[in-house]
Amino acid sequence: MTDKCSKYESLFIFKTEEELNEHIKNCPECAEVHKKMKKISDLIQEVKPHYKKQKRLAVKAAACIALFFMLGGTTLGIITANPDISDRIMYGTTLSAEDLGFPVDSYGLISVE
Repeated sequence: MTDKCSKYESLFIFKTEEELNEHIKNCPECAEVHKKMKKISDLIQEVKPHYKKQKRLAVKAAACIALFFMLGGTTLGIITANPDISDRIMYGTTLSAEDLGFPVDSYGLISVE
């Protein structure tokens, strides 16, 4: 029984591509391992655009959520810091037609003359 060649990994990592190809030509066991690695590499390259697309989508979603919280926090800070705005929003006082400068009749409706 002969020992299997276990040089493929060390050649792949530490040697040049030319040295690896030379060894693959002479060693059928390493050629078989190289063939399997090539198939795996092709599969990874095929899936790569889909993975990057999902990653970009996740980054965009995180950016939108962060922007939402920043704008919401800023708005909430402005509302609580400015009593005129906070009183109007909190207590439901709204501007009437008279407050807006329109001519109104005795019922508070806009009068048309």
